[in-house]
Amino acid sequence: MGKGKAIPAWVYKAAIVVATIIWGYSFVAMKDVVSVLPPAWLLGFRFTFAGVLLTAILWKRVRKAFSGRMLLAGAALGLADFMAFWTQTIGLEHTTPGINAFLTATYCVIVPFLWWIVAHRRPTVFNIGAAVLALVGIWLVSVQSGGMTMGYGEAMTLLCALLFAVHMVLVSKLSRFHDVLALTAVQFVAEGCLGFVFGTAFETFPGFGVFTPGIIGQLVFLALFASIVAFGIQNVALAHIPPAQASLFLSLESVFGVLFSIALYGEQITLRLLVGFVLIFAAIVISETFPLKKKTGAQTGETTD
Repeated sequence: MGKGKAIPAWVYKAAIVVATIIWGYSFVAMKDVVSVLPPAWLLGFRFTFAGVLLTAILWKRVRKAFSGRMLLAGAALGLADFMAFWTQTIGLEHTTPGINAFLTATYCVIVPFLWWIVAHRRPTVFNIGAAVLALVGIWLVSVQSGGMTMGYGEAMTLLCALLFAVHMVLVSKLSRFHDVLALTAVQFVAEGCLGFVFGTAFETFPGFGVFTPGIIGQLVFLALFASIVAFGIQNVALAHIPPAQASLFLSLESVFGVLFSIALYGEQITLRLLVGFVLIFAAIVISETFPLKKKTGAQTGETTD
């Protein structure tokens, strides 16, 4: 604790930016892997490897925290996160990494409304304004210029944003009763098992011939860096800086997703997409920043550091 407090807050914020760079690149990495490996199978291999490795690293901690209730809580988190990643990966098959990254980031706007349902804490006027901005941005990004219908990839990505919001609310509730890092290890294992179950039931395994050195390298990156390292950075940083500030920095994931998509995937940025991206990002900033300022020193039960 003492040593942790000696580290300036900007170090943790910089660490979060590193995590968002990793996650931003992961959109492009998943686009490459999902072109040869169906979504559920991809998640099965990614999270099984991440779960086994994290459990081995945290074995004493996991064993100490393990119980039937902890296993059930970790499985619930795994189910929510798996469904979010599965729909996100399906969406990525049918849209570009940049659009997938930005639409995924709208979970920051959804969370306050889900928290209202769970904790009966009404969202502020800033949350409502952010939601309207996000809807306009989503329309510009998602709806094809020639019609009023939303593409399948964009619709699945929006569903994944809702599921990620559900997962975040579950984490905030369950982490009060269980070791969050041990829960993360159980969650990863559960997600990996669900990937293999869903893959067997709904998809066709393409065979081990698709595991070229390049695909294996991308899978290792997704499991080791995009899962274990990035989530580890996020959890440590959240213990030292206010959650709303951390969420604002975490939203940079979508920005790096677009930048990597432009640089490596060849995505074309039009004025329509750019305006949509700006509106969605503005909605995230408003939703995460202004409510914090309004609540500072007020009746909220959360501390502001």
